[in-house]
Amino acid sequence: MPMDADVQNHARTLAQRSPDHLRIGPFTVRYNPNWSNKYANYAIPDRDAEPTAEDLDALIAAFREHDRLPRLEFLPGSAPAVEPALLAAGFTVENRAPVMACAPGDLLPPKPVDSLTIAEPATEAEFAAAALVQHHGYGETGEPEDGMAEWLRTAARGGGVAALATVDGVPAGAGGCSVPVDGLTELAGLAVADAYRRRGIGAALSAHLTATAFERGCRVVWLEPGDADAERIYAGIGYRRVDEKLNISLDPA
Repeated sequence: MPMDADVQNHARTLAQRSPDHLRIGPFTVRYNPNWSNKYANYAIPDRDAEPTAEDLDALIAAFREHDRLPRLEFLPGSAPAVEPALLAAGFTVENRAPVMACAPGDLLPPKPVDSLTIAEPATEAEFAAAALVQHHGYGETGEPEDGMAEWLRTAARGGGVAALATVDGVPAGAGGCSVPVDGLTELAGLAVADAYRRRGIGAALSAHLTATAFERGCRVVWLEPGDADAERIYAGIGYRRVDEKLNISLDPA
């Protein structure tokens, strides 16, 4: 199976395994009742889906019924008819993000970081600390919703990876690799606290998550870098571009 099909199948399968997912026409909706963040709630089209106007109306209504932004994330090549239908329905492209992947033989060692310790959270306090680092690392304030820590717990107990990085005992970074599907896992939610950025912690944490996923039997780790700087960091430890993902949503107005 080509890499693009693998990646899309991984995302869709995980969404379908969730007890809270929705099926609307040719779409699987990843709905997270405990996490309102738009990146935790989105639809994925079936392969080669050709949605009707009625399908899209039902999809939009389902998102609004659950108080979520109508939004999709998918690889356009897996369902070429979907993007034109969404644009005609008033959706707006958020961005076209690169998809990167790494296999065991490609992973490169990062530069060492003084006083850095990376370990899997074991206690509720450690999972909460990891979620808080992620929450603030992505520019949010206050406390994270319950769904953020739950994602890390689910990854850790399902064969994926969760990690908390500390410097001299202070939480400095966190991230995870999702539950694997057919040997694929997604590295997601990687965040470094403001006070600890530009020290190499992001690269060290990414390499640790990737290496641990390989140790647990994964054959490929894939990810979506947040920006060009993040892409350079991932490229520096062996990730390469394999495709492009469309993130598209319907303006609430």
